[in-house]
Amino acid sequence: MQLGAATWPAADASETELAVLPVGSTEQHGPHAPLGTDTLAAAAVAEGGVERSDHEVAVAPAVPVGVAEEHRRFAGTLWVSPETFRSYVRETVESLAAHGWTRVVVVNGHGGNVAPLEEVCARLSRDGTADAVAFTWFDAVDLEAMGVEMGHAGPVETSLLLELHPELVDETEFDRAAAGAADHWGEWVGGVNLAHDSDTFTTSGAVGDPTESNTELGTRLYEAATDRLATLLDAVATRPGEE
Repeated sequence: MQLGAATWPAADASETELAVLPVGSTEQHGPHAPLGTDTLAAAAVAEGGVERSDHEVAVAPAVPVGVAEEHRRFAGTLWVSPETFRSYVRETVESLAAHGWTRVVVVNGHGGNVAPLEEVCARLSRDGTADAVAFTWFDAVDLEAMGVEMGHAGPVETSLLLELHPELVDETEFDRAAAGAADHWGEWVGGVNLAHDSDTFTTSGAVGDPTESNTELGTRLYEAATDRLATLLDAVATRPGEE
């Protein structure tokens, strides 16, 4: 059930305790991919995982702005502080729990959200508000087995977008993105990343070569991510709750 499209009587009639909350970001993804890449990916993986799950799941609207100040030099990027993000996610989960959706999987599409989500889900669970866990789709998928690295706006994210929303990917900008791309994230010295903002190591905003993107890889990524999410949803739905 998509909560954003449901009426309140339909939501009230729901008998499931299980919900997903997609969270993403609005940030640069090179000159070739949309600012909403992370949100689009999180929402699509969430919906696909729900379809594959054996349980009824309420799907909350996606949170479109996350912890993304590292991309602030690129136009269109939006961000909030980690504190604001944690509060927003926590209070959204609290509202889900108030209506009986007390088992919540937060489906994440942005790397900057990972640490704050781990913290807020742990706190919600420890406080007894909800059984909350965070699922980051690209961490759940075995990228090494597929022969690719995550990067940023590189072949992983771009291929997934080619599978999900090919109309939003500008393939004529692939060469420009690749020419200004970095081959890894950051500026590492002595095991420390000296770079705080992405513009210090990538002029196009990309990390990785988007010319290596293809729909076949996107399909494999989507299938793997939604399968892993479905497995998690079924486990969360059936594990014993605290008295």
